[in-house]
Amino acid sequence: MIAPLIKSSLEVICGPMFSGKSEELIRRLRRAHYAKLSVAVFKHQLDDRTAIDHVASHNGTLLAAQPIRSAHELEPFIFGETQVIGIDEVQFFDLEIINVICKLIARGKRVIVAGLDLDFKRRPFGPMPTLLAIADEVTKLKAICLECGTDAHFTQRLVDGAPAQYHDPVVMVGAQEQYQARCRNCHRIDLQPPF
Repeated sequence: MIAPLIKSSLEVICGPMFSGKSEELIRRLRRAHYAKLSVAVFKHQLDDRTAIDHVASHNGTLLAAQPIRSAHELEPFIFGETQVIGIDEVQFFDLEIINVICKLIARGKRVIVAGLDLDFKRRPFGPMPTLLAIADEVTKLKAICLECGTDAHFTQRLVDGAPAQYHDPVVMVGAQEQYQARCRNCHRIDLQPPF
């Protein structure tokens, strides 16, 4: 059987926590699988909230994935016949992930990544600014603000039920117990970013 032709591209799915990023990534990867495309799925090893070897959405949808800690660990799992590569929690990778993704696209691969575009301080997160800038397609999802019910674009980190401080560490893996989706008016932090 002849493998279907695909167009090399980079698709970025972004937004705050609880906006459905992983769910959308899983949906696109399953569609590629149903189309008989060869798919490889990865996630950052830091994300151990549900299952270390699955991409998991907050609604419980799972998709088997290879956990990796660095961009260089991804390449040995990509074979010539691999057509579509999915990467969840891409914000946790260092900037080398950009070079690896560009190499994959140059090799004719369709790469779909999902991640937080902003950290809890409302600053661009890790490699996301560059990935958004070079993407062929960007899908920015919104959540629902848990304070007022409007569209939420930001992630609020909570420490003992109170907003985290600006100088707290950026990376802290958690879910509903530590994070909420918030709109601009309801997001709270002791210092505001300069933009």
